[in-house]
Order: sequence, then C-alpha cells, then structure tokens
Amino acid sequence: MSKGRGVRNVKRQPLPDLPDLGEDRRHERIRKKKRKRRKRALIRITIASILLAVMALIGLVLHFRGNVGILSPKKKIVAERPPIDVELLTINPYSRPGIANDGVKAVVVHYTANPGTDALQNRNYFESLKDTEETYASSQFVIGQDGSIVQCVPTAEIAYASNDRNHDTVSIECCYNNEDGSFEDATYDSLVYLLAWLSGRFDLDPETDIIRHYDVTGKLCPLYYVENEDAWDKLKDDVADYIEKNGSYVDPEEVREE
Repeated sequence: MSKGRGVRNVKRQPLPDLPDLGEDRRHERIRKKKRKRRKRALIRITIASILLAVMALIGLVLHFRGNVGILSPKKKIVAERPPIDVELLTINPYSRPGIANDGVKAVVVHYTANPGTDALQNRNYFESLKDTEETYASSQFVIGQDGSIVQCVPTAEIAYASNDRNHDTVSIECCYNNEDGSFEDATYDSLVYLLAWLSGRFDLDPETDIIRHYDVTGKLCPLYYVENEDAWDKLKDDVADYIEKNGSYVDPEEVREE
C-alpha cells in the first residue's frame, strides 16, 4: 500500500524542561536564612568586640584611678585639717555680718599691718568692733608669729577683708614683726599648710586661686610679697609642693565643708 503524498514521518522533539518555581522559591528562602544568620553573627561579633573594648577601657581607668589619679576626676588634696583654734566672732554689723558667701573661688593672703601682735590679739580687735563701731574689718583666719591659727569667721560667711572679693573668697591675715613685712618661719609654714588644705577643700588651683590683697585693690598687702614677686611665686610653689608631698587622691565631690 502506497504512502500518501505530502505526508512524512516527523520525529517529535522532547519539550524543554520548565523551571520548577517551587524549588527556586525554596532555595531563595534558604539563601535568605543564611544571609540573616551571617548578619546576626556579624552583629554579635561586633557587640562582643565593643563590650571587650569598653571593659578594657574601664579596667584601665580603674587602674589609674587607684594608682596615679590620671583619667579620673580625682585630684591630690591635703585632707587633714591643720590645728585651728576656732574663736568665732559674735555676729555683728562691723566684723561678722553673718552673710553667706557665694562660694569660695580664691584665698586672699594679707598681713596685719600691725607689727608685733599675735593672732588672738588681732581676733580680739575684730571682736571689739561690734562695740567701738569704728570701722568694718575681719578675716576668716589669722596666723600668729608662732604659727598658731585662729579662725574668726566661718568659711561659708563673708568677712570684711578683701573689698570687692569678700563675697567669694576666704581671707588669711598673717602676723609679722619684721620691718619689711616678711613672715617668721613658723607663720610661713602654717600659711603653706592652711593654703594647701583650703585649696583641696574648695577645689582651688594654688597657681591661680591664691591671691594677694594687692591683686584685688592694689593695696601694698601683704607688703613683703608685693615688693618681692619671686617670694610670692615661691610661696605658691611651696603650696603646690606641699600638696604633692602630703596629699592623697580624693574625688573633689567627696570633699565637704565641715
């Protein structure tokens, strides 16, 4: 039987495989999960590194705080109060008005301009002003030629000593006998100790916050330390040296006025 014209046997080609969309989605989900796991691992590593760095820094700070006071708010101060005879004046308008100061920003050094007197005599002079009413004068502290320290006015109150700086300073009057106004060794030593202690108590810098009456008003007081600038610089250096040799590291916030 003959084959019909125009009819040929055609070999069928297999159809191409169609992509399995479900399988692709499954692989994509797996890849996303892997990316998330890597990202979380990277975050954990970063956090751990930061924590280790912070812990190392804290350890370093604590080490220095405990040893040399660097990288911390601690500073060296003289915490032990010098021997002080507290003989407070009676509150009165002429020598102890009882007015609170604005906080102590400096310590002012004076000399009594009354040679040959001692600390208690000068304190009693201030006390007598409530009766004589002859002038306004006083000081928080007076140091005698023998080195004794008498306190006349609390450091939280103003004294009539430093004119425009009465409101934010503590004043120290120093007794003397020499014509040039220089202090006896005992007076000088007590002055250095008292200045060192007050510097720590009120967080003051001996270089900038210890001043003379002269620096406030131009008055030649304390005479010797106005006429001899080198001696004045040495006094402040001696205060800084005293703090360095006798002080200990304390947080200034822990220092409170007694």
